[in-house]
Amino acid sequence: GIRRMADPAAALLIAPSQGIHLVFPGRFLASDHAIMVPHTSDGRVMFAIPWHGHVVVGTTDTPISEASLDPLPFEEEIDFILETSARYLSHAPSRGDVLSVFVGIRPLVKAGGDSGGNTAALSRDHTIRIEDSCLVTITGGKWTTYRHMAEDCVNKAATIAQLDERPCVTKNLNVHGYHQNAEKFGDLAVYGADAPAIAALGRAAAGLDDRLDPELPYTAAEVIWAVRNEMARTVDDVLARRTRALFLNASAALRMAPRVAQLMASELGRDHAWQQQQLADFQKIATGYVLGGTAS
Repeated sequence: GIRRMADPAAALLIAPSQGIHLVFPGRFLASDHAIMVPHTSDGRVMFAIPWHGHVVVGTTDTPISEASLDPLPFEEEIDFILETSARYLSHAPSRGDVLSVFVGIRPLVKAGGDSGGNTAALSRDHTIRIEDSCLVTITGGKWTTYRHMAEDCVNKAATIAQLDERPCVTKNLNVHGYHQNAEKFGDLAVYGADAPAIAALGRAAAGLDDRLDPELPYTAAEVIWAVRNEMARTVDDVLARRTRALFLNASAALRMAPRVAQLMASELGRDHAWQQQQLADFQKIATGYVLGGTAS
């Protein structure tokens, strides 16, 4: 839409592709190392990665007509991963072993304007396009290459704007929370340098250091921290984006939701009606992560 403000005839650059992931208990991967299968029965790549005490297995490559905000898995994608992973995991998983299913959409760049319906053949690299009006568009790419993408895009924009050349500083720039020995913080290791402050918050009042659900390590203190220091404003913010509860165990996340809403309401000065609306909103989202709430 923005590109067509500069050029009404601009062609679509993106061929969206859907990939799903199934999360299992950690016992299904009898190793601290990941597994990658470069050639599966249908030519796709499959991986199994240890992740926060669990194992995440993926992925598929399914062309879709358009991207949606909350994509759902297709039954054939679930069957493919269950059948293929059974050959490589410690035990053959069943649908009942799936703790969460989540879906991502790749913004793949069309090859010559046409993917031919085979998105697996399209590059995962990013593309920068410069219009005659000097509008710079970057698209494609992956989360794992976001710093390289940013550097590439800013360099192109700086050249077009005839700005002085400066070296990029992000190569050695630590992200917030960097700590050289974060693993010593145990369950709070993912917070890095912030972990001691969260631990202190957990000790500040009775119950704040308690787990919100026995299946996951997250505590009430982490909810309060997310509201005060990480700008969490919805239950979904806390359970999907400040922690990884929804992605690790959707049923546990649903059980945690009422307590999370209560804690957030207290911090934000919200009423009971707000809590109920938050729970309804989160339940609608989380249903898609529970195996069974899938697309046909």
